[in-house]
Amino acid sequence: MKKKIVSLMMAAALAAGMTSMGAMATEPDTSQEKEFKVLSIWSDESPDGQILVGMLDKYAEENPNFTYEYEYVAASDVTTKIATLVASDDLPDLFAYAAGTPLKTLIDADKVVNISEELDNLGLSDKITDGAKSIMTSLSGTEDMYDLPFGMNVEGFWYNKALFEQVGAEVPTTWDELLAVCDLFMENDIQPLATGGSDKWPSSRIINAYTYRTMGADAIQKAANGELSYTDEGFVAAAQMLSDMVNKGYFGEGATTVDNTTAENMLLAGQCAMIYDGSWFTSAITADTNPSGADGIGFIGVPVVDESISPATEYPMNCGNILCMAKSKYDGASAAFLQYFVENIGDYAMENYQSVRGYTYSVSDDSLDEITKEIVDTINTATGSTAWWEAYMNDETKSAAQDNVQTLMNGDMTAQEYMESIQEAYDMSK
Repeated sequence: MKKKIVSLMMAAALAAGMTSMGAMATEPDTSQEKEFKVLSIWSDESPDGQILVGMLDKYAEENPNFTYEYEYVAASDVTTKIATLVASDDLPDLFAYAAGTPLKTLIDADKVVNISEELDNLGLSDKITDGAKSIMTSLSGTEDMYDLPFGMNVEGFWYNKALFEQVGAEVPTTWDELLAVCDLFMENDIQPLATGGSDKWPSSRIINAYTYRTMGADAIQKAANGELSYTDEGFVAAAQMLSDMVNKGYFGEGATTVDNTTAENMLLAGQCAMIYDGSWFTSAITADTNPSGADGIGFIGVPVVDESISPATEYPMNCGNILCMAKSKYDGASAAFLQYFVENIGDYAMENYQSVRGYTYSVSDDSLDEITKEIVDTINTATGSTAWWEAYMNDETKSAAQDNVQTLMNGDMTAQEYMESIQEAYDMSK
């Protein structure tokens, strides 16, 4: 009954125009008994899962009143899972979610904690980098953050240096050079590219890359806002580019059956020359299990098509899947965990995983390996950024973009039909 009474009191307060309970910062309290429920899209064996579980374990060791329950759900199922939990008023204390439109829905429904307000109260606002703040508020269209970053990533093409040296290929800086390099590898019986086609998003990211290089960083957001149609010539040309690259054999046989982890391992093992991926990939590159060694893989970025539309120093960047805190579960114990997490995640991830997470860190760059240094420098010197293909899409439009990309790649849908399917999903969702 207590939960129902509190909910009714909150509803009454909101109806009367009073300040919501979530607007009042909560003081940390480590003396409170707390069973902290976590919903994650990262298994505890993955690098991301190991970082999150590592932080939870460290906090639990130092705070005996704190215990946690860790539940894993596939990333493709998380929006459905969260919708079910919202309906039953049973969101977990901390949960992974998708930035952009899905998060905005929870913000509008008053379901998630205003992280900016809480960090201001804790005096920890400066622990999250300005770049991460900018990306996250841009995606949600809010002045405040309602989510925590769990990565600060730049995306682009990664290449196997030994294979490039083997065929005498130069690192491409333009898209035409990229295609020419792919042809050179084909002539030498080396698969130019791999993509996680079975996971869908890695392949749709390539459409996104060509779109923003030819139409500008704001093209995707304009389409999501209804200012452009997804069937406009530039979008169709981007889908056609992916289709052409598949038809030329750049991605090998059965590209839609390969998952992204397999594609990454193909690059590390020298079974392909390049892959489009994000800087979360550095944890696999720097691992002892990488057969090419940490210095055997390089980062290209997205080759330029027209500098006047999108310069080389503009990158697709994101904060990965984000973490949210349920407003209905937020209390002093939650505030104490938030304080610990924000204070320590930057150093913990960098020291143990050479991973940039969107938080400040005190680890010296001199202790970083070369590929991590390169990524940090790239992020710090970027003059502009854009989000990924589906970031601004609602669930219906996003599903069409991802589900049909395999149909496009398999030749059962033309580029025009692919973009029409996205526009149709967009129109029907309005």
